[in-house]
Amino acid sequence: MIRRLAAIAPLAFVAAAFAACGGDGGGTGSGGVKVVATTAQVGALAREVAGDMARVTTLIPPGVDSHDFEASASDLKAIRDATLLLRNGIGLDDFLTPAIESAGGTKTVVTVTDGIELHPGAGEVDGTSRDMDPHVWHDPLNARIMVANIAEALAAADPANADRYRANAAAYQATLDETDRQIRALIDGIPAANRKLVTNHDAFGYFIRRYGLTFVGAVIPSTSTQAEPSAKDIAALVDLIRKEQVKAIFAESSLDPKVAEQIAKDTGVKIVDDLYGDSLGQPGSGAETVHGMLLANARKIAEALK
Repeated sequence: MIRRLAAIAPLAFVAAAFAACGGDGGGTGSGGVKVVATTAQVGALAREVAGDMARVTTLIPPGVDSHDFEASASDLKAIRDATLLLRNGIGLDDFLTPAIESAGGTKTVVTVTDGIELHPGAGEVDGTSRDMDPHVWHDPLNARIMVANIAEALAAADPANADRYRANAAAYQATLDETDRQIRALIDGIPAANRKLVTNHDAFGYFIRRYGLTFVGAVIPSTSTQAEPSAKDIAALVDLIRKEQVKAIFAESSLDPKVAEQIAKDTGVKIVDDLYGDSLGQPGSGAETVHGMLLANARKIAEALK
């Protein structure tokens, strides 16, 4: 994974950071607070909280793999003009550090995953220690924490609308709670012996833990898509799929499924190649929100594993 972002303002000091940056907190409507979110999922959560009180721009659009993203000139302008920057952190959007340096100026940056209990991924860093899994939003309870952090960051940036941001956050947290219940019902409908997942890369660890699934393995044995499987890795996964009698392989819509398709062919199992791992769906897909994406994934998993 690339370098961790340094010198991020902790959430407890967001208000003080705004004062130091010269912000007056007087945003109104879409022309008030200018928020830049690094990823599609952080942007989607920010829009739920912001409503029509702030303008939210997302750097990484839906369908683009965040692991391969590079900021463009227009992205640098958005960063330069922003009141508030929201990032996922945990190594997923480390491009923001050099982007801020290139854009110039002092920015208030909030890591919206602060406070979430992190888990290690399956991959290795430097051949030894495992990196922490950044895909925390695949557990609705983690998404609730992200929403709360976003609400407090917006409240600090725009105190006049603080109560409205917090009310929006509470409403969306209720949506996430209902989503959690619906996903649980879908997973409970899968025969216990079939609740085994093989994925294209290790992006669903938090989902697997939340809903009691078993992770058998990943085609790319890492939380980053920049890793590559070896022939030995692939052969071992093929043997494991056969041994565990896995029903399906799940690949993400933002990744090339070629290797996963070949493994599915070699093992005679189904392949589902349109899960959302690192991104959300396009507008109108039903998966352009975090809760919509979670339900879309759960329905596809439940159908394939029955």
